[in-house]
Amino acid sequence: MRKPAMVYRTPEDDSTRWLGFPFRPGDIVVSTAHKSGTTWTQMICALLVFQTPELPAPLAELSPWLDQLVTPADEVYASLAAQEHRRFIKTHTPLDGLPLAPEVTYIVVARHPLDVAVSRYHHFEGLPAGERPRIPPVREWVLSWVDRDDWQPDSLQRLVWHLSDAWERRDEPNVVLVHYEDLSLDLDHEMRRLAGRLGISVPDRTWPALVEAATFKHMRARADLLVPKAAKALTDNRAFFRKGTSGSGRALLAGEELAHYRERVETMASPDLLSWLHRPCSI
Repeated sequence: MRKPAMVYRTPEDDSTRWLGFPFRPGDIVVSTAHKSGTTWTQMICALLVFQTPELPAPLAELSPWLDQLVTPADEVYASLAAQEHRRFIKTHTPLDGLPLAPEVTYIVVARHPLDVAVSRYHHFEGLPAGERPRIPPVREWVLSWVDRDDWQPDSLQRLVWHLSDAWERRDEPNVVLVHYEDLSLDLDHEMRRLAGRLGISVPDRTWPALVEAATFKHMRARADLLVPKAAKALTDNRAFFRKGTSGSGRALLAGEELAHYRERVETMASPDLLSWLHRPCSI
């Protein structure tokens, strides 16, 4: 097992909680930046593991965020140790902050950074009035987000690093990259691809119900069972599944603003990663 090269700590999570965690062969780790399709991918894993739309428990219990500080580490460890099904565990830590075990599959999900920014903005809007940060109109917020120069979990730099690190590992047999755009365009195909990479067989007659259960419409209708456990709860859990579409970030910005975003992000990642990340867009 490769030891983590980095430690990631915030007031919300601590990657050192992974140190010493006893993996089992077949474990799945869903590693994503914030607002990049984490819950969607967890739901897909749940549907593939249990092969029924009727999950046996809330998603946050089936797939806990191991390094989140809301629940003590020993409680999370105990909960996972008690699980008899194939485990799928959530984290927002990049792969260089995780122990990498050959018997574990690591799924990293990518989403266009500008869409991530818009989704993050609307997440803040969904918080109760007393807990909601002061934020400007969405276009101004996205422009300031592009220019932020920090490594906070929701920053552009941290997001691009998370994906760059995974991109360099993409040829490793236990690292799977998923693009949010592919989930949006052909959910059935992507679920079948993931099943193949995870070595999970699903009867043909079962697929339609599983794919339907992974749509945003279906997940929004069952939001109370699917939203993550958080220190600050939303006023309406359905708002967590706002649209599930792509392009809202690019639509906000004009030509020069998009060019400025492109200049910024080109200093952070390789051209081949950016070409994959931005498709099918021209930026």
